[in-house]
Amino acid sequence: MSSIRIVRARRFLLASAALTSFAAIDMTAALAQQAREPLPPVEVSPPQSRKQAKPNGQSAESARRRAVRRPSIASAASKPVAPNSAGPTPLNSNAVAESGSRLGLTVRETPATVEVISAETIREQGYRTVSDVAQGAVGVTAGDNPAEPSAFSMRGFTNSQINTLYNGIKIGPQNMTSRIMDTANLEAVEILKGPASLISGEGAAGGAINFVTRQPHTGPVKNEADFSYDCLNSLRAHYGSGGSTSVQGLDYRFDVSRSSLNGFADDTNTKTLDVSGQLNYRISDSLKVWGAIEYREDRSKAYWGAPLVSEAFSGSHATSGIVSGSYFNRTDLGAVAIDDRTFKTNYNVLDNKNLAQEVWLRGGFELKLAPDLTLKSQAYAYGAERSWFNNEIEAFDSTRNEVYRERFYVAHSQRLVGNVTDLVWDANIAGFDNLMVTTLSSSYLDFARPGAANFPNDFVSLVDPERGFYGSLTTQQQTARIDNEALSFEDRLKLTRTFSLIGGLRVEHIGLDRNSTDVNGLEKASFPFTKDWAPVTGRIGYTWEAVPRLTFFSQYATGADISANNIFLLAPTQNLDLTTARTYETGVKHVLWDNKAEWSFSTYDILRKNVYAAAGGMTLNIAGRQESKGVELAGSIRPIEPLRLWGSVAYVDARYADYDFAGGSFSGNTPPNVPRIVANAGASWRFATSLPVELGIVGRHVGDHYNSDANTVTMNAYTVGDVYAFVDVPKTVFNAVDQARLTFRVRNFTDRRYAIWGDPFYPDQVLLGAPRTYEIAAAFKW
Repeated sequence: MSSIRIVRARRFLLASAALTSFAAIDMTAALAQQAREPLPPVEVSPPQSRKQAKPNGQSAESARRRAVRRPSIASAASKPVAPNSAGPTPLNSNAVAESGSRLGLTVRETPATVEVISAETIREQGYRTVSDVAQGAVGVTAGDNPAEPSAFSMRGFTNSQINTLYNGIKIGPQNMTSRIMDTANLEAVEILKGPASLISGEGAAGGAINFVTRQPHTGPVKNEADFSYDCLNSLRAHYGSGGSTSVQGLDYRFDVSRSSLNGFADDTNTKTLDVSGQLNYRISDSLKVWGAIEYREDRSKAYWGAPLVSEAFSGSHATSGIVSGSYFNRTDLGAVAIDDRTFKTNYNVLDNKNLAQEVWLRGGFELKLAPDLTLKSQAYAYGAERSWFNNEIEAFDSTRNEVYRERFYVAHSQRLVGNVTDLVWDANIAGFDNLMVTTLSSSYLDFARPGAANFPNDFVSLVDPERGFYGSLTTQQQTARIDNEALSFEDRLKLTRTFSLIGGLRVEHIGLDRNSTDVNGLEKASFPFTKDWAPVTGRIGYTWEAVPRLTFFSQYATGADISANNIFLLAPTQNLDLTTARTYETGVKHVLWDNKAEWSFSTYDILRKNVYAAAGGMTLNIAGRQESKGVELAGSIRPIEPLRLWGSVAYVDARYADYDFAGGSFSGNTPPNVPRIVANAGASWRFATSLPVELGIVGRHVGDHYNSDANTVTMNAYTVGDVYAFVDVPKTVFNAVDQARLTFRVRNFTDRRYAIWGDPFYPDQVLLGAPRTYEIAAAFKW
């Protein structure tokens, strides 16, 4: 039965790709004569700017026929920062985010909370990694725990309850597949809040975060180079180039970045390399093809956190304000603290390593079949090799007053191929504008996971430990083969010029084949096994522009994911029912004062059922239900030309219900890494001098949050801030470049010590935030 499913999935995938390829070849021949004629410039505009609803269907048809004579092909790849005719806004609500809707709607036209952090904002705020970007968003927190790097929390949900996408493509659960990623090669980061299964498939109970790589543009070639260095001897460098080539209609983009980020703990660092490129070729006014390739790697000496220590043992070295509460796991620690002698201690073994190598191949086309009908298709292939070889547990033992350490090894070999095809119908029905997208997607994934069968352990002193080496290792093998097919529909019906109904439905099939063998290669009990799921999810909502640029919205959306939240590790004895989620959300988005001010507000209620939660020691508890209610407010304003002010605050009340197990109950407790309050604020002032100088300050407050479902240990609330100054050097100084910017930045300028993240599988330790650091940077464009 397993082999039948695999064959069927591959045939489905090949048929999908063949159908779209045939359409491209057929139309290419028909349009060959047009391709030899000079091409006018391509103009990109979102759907609503092309036409408005007409009371008379014949008039609307005439308008559409006139419109088709104008070039109208948008990028086949994501164009997340393409503004409409109103221009950019302070909160970027004119950006188009594919992770929010496949209809090509702007953020303000989407009946959900969506944020788009542009490359310009990333550079200006000094966000070096995607975790930095997330922490600058409304109500989002992040942690780079080495077991699950680039982990996020928003709206009461964390880790694999939030889909991580790469150019709109999901490669697997976040806690298995995500890596630390530098931001230099990114065009934008899109964040969609709340259940997002309609757009990104199963697993998106808390939302989705989409990383979009740099895109080609039509026009003169533009080059850029960036460099930075900090007091921890961290280095970053990036070079990028893009524009139109000498071949008519052919545009390119190429980026290469390298970073070596040293940690504040002894002997810790992360090195990354990212090379990406894309070609867009406009064959005619009606056909565009494109191809992209990307190679990424990261290698790190990992920091696994500081152990929770008995306050009584640490005495005068016990800190206050970082953690509080009491803890019992291996031994009873009583009241806990972080020992100030361990701030920079690395308990990992000397031969530790974390590494990953990833390759992306993507390609597709966009073809205008008729004035109101467009076919878009993207085929992709992805491969990854990952490896962890570390001491991962560091638990203080109060009976010995030493730190218990335990090793862990695992590796991944992942292969993924797939296709996503959209048919976009932009029509007028009975006098009403209607925009509809039908999406057919299919993928096949093969995943091998050799892992440790033994776990060497030892005890070391709390202060100045002998780090030693990993020791002997025996391995066992796990495999997962997953096929996925989905058919979805999304539609926007404009009942009036200002009021739209927007909804969608997704029908998905997921097939899983798993096997697991022991150290002798013999299959374990109940393996292999096969399981199928067929979740149906969707969204219905509206947008109402009550007055120009003041938009109210509401939505009801559903999501689904696999029980235990990790399809790669699902055991045959675990409950195999789907975990389901639903959300009610309503809010308002407003741009005013001639684009000098913007604010947004939303309130939501999310319920997730049949939840599994981490209980420590790599085990799972059935948590019953998870409820999350909250509000989010964001705003930005430029009251006078040199001054900018911005800020946001998010409040969430997230709790478990019906979370009962043998020996106790966690009902009423808050999920790990979910602070009730998250607030950001910033201000900058630009001095109109001969060398323009801008000074800025950014602050961030994160409320109390817990490191496990037991809620016995609190990672205390903290407030941190960065200050920066940059000077823009005119071309008269550097004749070789058009723009040059020199930046000086102080991160965590108060040198606040705080706990940023906790891994509920490793509740004996917490990750500390970085202390004060100084950084200089230079950026050039020509």
